[in-house]
Amino acid sequence: MNTRRAKPILRIQFLGLCMLLGLGAIVLRLWWVQVARGSDWTARLQSSSEATVRIPSIRGEIRDRNGVPLVQNRASYEVDFYLPEMVKGYRERYGRPPETQYRARINGMPKDLKEPDIVRIVNNGVIPRLEDLELARDYNANQLQRHYRNDTEVPYSYIKDIDFATMAKFSEHDVGLPGVDIAIKPVRSYIYGALASHLLGYVGAPDDTNTEEARKYTFYQGDVEGKSNVEKTMDEYLRGQPGVRVLRRNAKGVIDGVLREEPPKQGANVYLTIDARIQSIADEALRAVGRGAAVVVDPTNGNVLAMASVPSFDPNTFIPSIKAKDWNGLRNDAARPLINRAVSAFPPGSTFKIVTSLAGLRKGLAKAKFTCTGGVYYGDHYFQCWINEKGGSHGTLGLSDAIKVSCNAFFYQYGNAAGIDAIDETGDELGLGKSTGIEITGESPGVLPGPDWMRVNHPNEKWSSAYTANVSIGQGYDLATPLQMAMAYSTVANGGISYYPRLVDRVLNQDGTPALDGDGKIAVPQTPKLHADFRRDFTPDQIEIVRRGFWKVVNEDGGTGHAAQLKDVQVAGKTGTAQAMLNGKKDTISWFCCFAPYDHPRYTIAVMVQGGEHGGSVAAPIATRILQRILAMDQGKYEPQLAWVAPAHKDHPFDMIAAVKYKDEALAAPGSDEENATGSGTQPAEAAVMANPGGAPDVEPEADARGRVKNVSRIRRALPATPVATPPPRHRNFFERMFNVQPREQPAPQPTPTRRGRPAF
Repeated sequence: MNTRRAKPILRIQFLGLCMLLGLGAIVLRLWWVQVARGSDWTARLQSSSEATVRIPSIRGEIRDRNGVPLVQNRASYEVDFYLPEMVKGYRERYGRPPETQYRARINGMPKDLKEPDIVRIVNNGVIPRLEDLELARDYNANQLQRHYRNDTEVPYSYIKDIDFATMAKFSEHDVGLPGVDIAIKPVRSYIYGALASHLLGYVGAPDDTNTEEARKYTFYQGDVEGKSNVEKTMDEYLRGQPGVRVLRRNAKGVIDGVLREEPPKQGANVYLTIDARIQSIADEALRAVGRGAAVVVDPTNGNVLAMASVPSFDPNTFIPSIKAKDWNGLRNDAARPLINRAVSAFPPGSTFKIVTSLAGLRKGLAKAKFTCTGGVYYGDHYFQCWINEKGGSHGTLGLSDAIKVSCNAFFYQYGNAAGIDAIDETGDELGLGKSTGIEITGESPGVLPGPDWMRVNHPNEKWSSAYTANVSIGQGYDLATPLQMAMAYSTVANGGISYYPRLVDRVLNQDGTPALDGDGKIAVPQTPKLHADFRRDFTPDQIEIVRRGFWKVVNEDGGTGHAAQLKDVQVAGKTGTAQAMLNGKKDTISWFCCFAPYDHPRYTIAVMVQGGEHGGSVAAPIATRILQRILAMDQGKYEPQLAWVAPAHKDHPFDMIAAVKYKDEALAAPGSDEENATGSGTQPAEAAVMANPGGAPDVEPEADARGRVKNVSRIRRALPATPVATPPPRHRNFFERMFNVQPREQPAPQPTPTRRGRPAF
């Protein structure tokens, strides 16, 4: 065979083989794309014709121990702007949208970027139509532009919580604008206004949007989250599961209907240990003063039955968002209404003598007696008793009588005999100097000072008997919260069992089953939480010495708590008055802690009043009113009327209060004047430590110049009308040139149907 002829043939065959392989590869690729992955492309095509909207979950309710709803949900109608839809509608109607420039940082370097000027689009294309219907509202233009830049998936809420008349006007006239929609969202409703506001807390927009979840949806509507107190601490159970709404896009990519919808699921219901009736009683009684707190506890199990604080606030102000001026007003109020004083720490004064008393019993001082001559020297400092200011003395006293007359000189000596270590150990077992773990945000742990605490916090000072003397009467560095003191007095009331306070009683799913935690266990067991058992170290007779002292405070002549006497029920308690620092000035703190009935205590109450001259004349009457009405309620003689209440706020909350008197009661005799304890003056009065009020809510900024409707109208009238973009001239085709035919006029752009079939701009 001729090799010269064979080579071209081989080349042709090789080329043919390559062509066959290429065609085979193309066929294989077509098969792979169209057949093997046909379902994937079909799904993508379907998804491109759909838009998904995340529907926020519905939070569970918060109820009291008896199932009375305190927090529920209501429907809120909002006017939302879907900003990408607006830009798309503007582009289709007018052509290229107006742009604005902003400075950003790319890879750490500043750079000028451009984006659609959504403010001009809204002002020129949306506001006029809304004005025609008298539906236009002022808004913050800077916030709108930032929202478009950072949260394109999230609708912008233009009008929140619209009233029925506005909603009806929207529905009746059909505003006919792309990207404008009325959304129904569940929002919180705090049924009784300011009642228990410091327990329930408030909600707001999440601090960080879940970007991973947001990418799954075309439009993302996030859940609100708890920002303070029970709303925050129980947020994981209160939150439900979100739903999804699938919208249909037409051939032009415009939304024109709903394909399907999966409704959201409601979260679990949280039941508190609070009794709404007792909470109402405590709230009403505490409103006699400008700044204070009251806590009611069941001493048999540690359940918190009521916790009130004044001044207060209405959490409905935060729903669906709080106005900037309202938020600034709450934060800048000198009386600090957002602060929960029931879990804020104050010098406890003579109510701390419960700790010193038990510490001495631990050290075998049950029968010890000490003499009060008006004061005691420690070093070169004279620690006086309150009675010394009246020119008297208490003489020789035992523990019960020293509690009755609140003799400081006795407790200076008694506390030093017991020793600071015994005082700190006893205080720790009673729950002082540390957080209780109650389901409230921002709780202050207080201070239980001692040598170790001194080395850490005041390294240049050395602990001495003078410091122990001050601590023994609840002054110096001592700080305790009303909740802690209520739990401490509950321990003596029930005979020696120290409980942790319980605020959440149970958490139930919507089907009534208990909610489970991440480990599959019941989220909140309905059992008391034991902290310590004093019965292991104390005999019943020893604890009774302290209990008897508290009984004498109220029921014997010379006691400092006569104002707490009741006709048919024996009450035991302890008054206290202390000095604290407030904004660099001295602030008197009055206390009264009590329990009743004496033989079988059912209630322990701790009342603290800032600016009260004496515990016996200010705090004791408040506690008495609370206790009296609770007992009457138990007997069926009094039924509190639950109703919406306005925030508690006195016109002059910093005025000193000499005595508390209610309009329907006579002024009770305060008994003997009680100490205004100042110790020796070797250390300044300690500043109260206020609880953290909670996280920042969803604050709605004030309207700015570009977002004020009047300014928008004035500027729009001064400027020429927005030009309508026209398509570029079209060159004649071959047949038109041959027959000298002019190109046909292009039809004017027609309104494009959008969501719900409404026309575009």
